[in-house]
Amino acid sequence: MANPKSLENSPKGTEVALDEFLDNLRFNESGLIAAIAQDSTSHKVLMLAWMDRRAIEETLRDGTVTYYSRSRQSYWKKGEKSGHTQRLLNMNFDCDGDAVLLCVEQIGHACHTYRENCFYLEVKDQSVVVTSNPGDQSTG
Repeated sequence: MANPKSLENSPKGTEVALDEFLDNLRFNESGLIAAIAQDSTSHKVLMLAWMDRRAIEETLRDGTVTYYSRSRQSYWKKGEKSGHTQRLLNMNFDCDGDAVLLCVEQIGHACHTYRENCFYLEVKDQSVVVTSNPGDQSTG
């Protein structure tokens, strides 16, 4: 069986079929899995979004990250409107099979607010502080 738990004690280099592995991922009740995008150069976490099996397969097929929008209930390629795309370099799954880590080449801003990333709200003491300015939407 090619699920993450069955691979915990496997030696480096062990391979399993992608289709079989995807069959054993732990998608939530909506058929989605958390997808974390990380910049390949800076290693900063850029954003968290959602994928289903189709989005994973499409991303692997064409190399441009495709997500599933829970609010719109539709697929979207990162940057299809803004031009701020994510080119997939690596895809990894966590040990429980319930999260995807996407190592990407980010072109432009990752956040829809035109910030470098979506994690600009930082807890400091008993407050949440905005740590960066929104970017210029006319660039990129």
